Amino acid sequence: MWTGIDVLREEGFTRLSGSRVGLVTNQTGRARDGATTVDLLHDEPSVELVSLFSPEHGIQGRLDGPVSADRDPRTGLPIHSLYGDTRRPSASTLQGLDTIVIDLQDVGARFYTYATTMAYVLEAASEAGVRVMVLDRPNPIGGAVEGPALDESLLGFTGYFPSPVRHGLTLGELARLFNTERSIGADLEVVSVRGWRRGRWFDETGLPWVDPSPNLRNLHQALLYPGIGAIEGSNLSVGRGTDTPFEQIGAPWIDGVRLARELNELVLPGVRVYPVRFRPSSSRFAGEPCEGVFFVVTDRDQFRPVRFGLEVAAALLRLFGDRFELEAVVRLFGSASVVSRLRAGDATWEIAADWASDEAAWRRLVAPYLLYE
Repeated sequence: MWTGIDVLREEGFTRLSGSRVGLVTNQTGRARDGATTVDLLHDEPSVELVSLFSPEHGIQGRLDGPVSADRDPRTGLPIHSLYGDTRRPSASTLQGLDTIVIDLQDVGARFYTYATTMAYVLEAASEAGVRVMVLDRPNPIGGAVEGPALDESLLGFTGYFPSPVRHGLTLGELARLFNTERSIGADLEVVSVRGWRRGRWFDETGLPWVDPSPNLRNLHQALLYPGIGAIEGSNLSVGRGTDTPFEQIGAPWIDGVRLARELNELVLPGVRVYPVRFRPSSSRFAGEPCEGVFFVVTDRDQFRPVRFGLEVAAALLRLFGDRFELEAVVRLFGSASVVSRLRAGDATWEIAADWASDEAAWRRLVAPYLLYE
C-alpha cells in the first residue's frame, strides 16, 4: 500500500514540478521507508519548498496546548502555526505560493481537529488563489459510519461539518466533500492512496503506526477514541497522563467495580470492561487517585465505539448521577438531543437506533466524493 506521498514520489514529483510550495504536516507525514515529506519535498530539485505549517500538537506532534511559530532545524524553513494565535493561514503566509500541500494522518473521528485545519486551509487558499494538494492516507479505523450528526449550533473547530461522530472517510475524501458542499471552490487535487479499501484496518496496510497525536499511541486507542473522546468533555479522566489514554476512564468519585459490573451486564458486542485504579501524571485529576474501568476490545468488527461511549455515559449517570456532569459531553458528542434523552431516562438502544437516519443521510451525501471501494 502506498500513501499519497509514496505515489507522488514514485511519479517523480511531476505534479509539483516548478511550484513554490507550502506544506501542512507533522510527524505523520512520511513515506513508507520513513523519509519525511518535509525532507522529500525540500530535497527535490524540481520543487521549491518555501514554508511549513503545523496543526494542533505541533510539527513533531508532541505538544498539548497552543503551538507557537518556529523554524525547522534541518531545512531552516519557517513553521507557521495553525493552532496558536490563529487557526487559519494568513494571506501573508500564502503570498508567493503556487501550491499548499497537506500531508496529515487523520483518525476517523469528527472532533479530531486535523480535518478542520484542512478545511480552513482550503478556505484561505481559495481566497488567495493558491492550489491545494492533499496527500491522502488511510482512515485507520476503516470506512464504518456511526453516531449522530453534529448539531449545526455546535459547528466549530472540533466539528467543521455536520457529520456523524465516526465519519468513515479519509482526509482526501473529506477535502472533496468540504470543497463542494461548503462552496469553498478551491483548486483541489487529491493524490489517492494506492491499494487501500474501506474495510481494511490500519494494521492490515503494512504501514508503520506513527502516533498522530501524543495520546493516540496505537490502533486500539484510535478505535476507542470516537466513543471515549466523545464524552471527554465531562468531569472524567480518559487516561491522559497514563500509559493507556482512551483505553480507560476514571475519577476520584467512581467505584470501578460497580461501573465494570454495570457495563459488562449489558453484554455489549466486541468489548469487555475491567475495574482499574490509576493516578494521572498530567491533565484532569493529575496526581489524584482515580478508580474507573479499563476497556478491552475483543472483536473490533463487532465493536461500535460511539454506542459504547453512549453506554458509558448512561451507566455513569445511573450510578453516579449526583457527580457526573452529563451536559458537558454535548460539544464533542455533538447532539443536544442525545444528552437530553439520556437525562430523561430514554433507553440507550432507542437513542442509538435513531442515529440510523443520520448515518444513512451521511452515506448518501458522501457517495460522490468517495475515492475507495
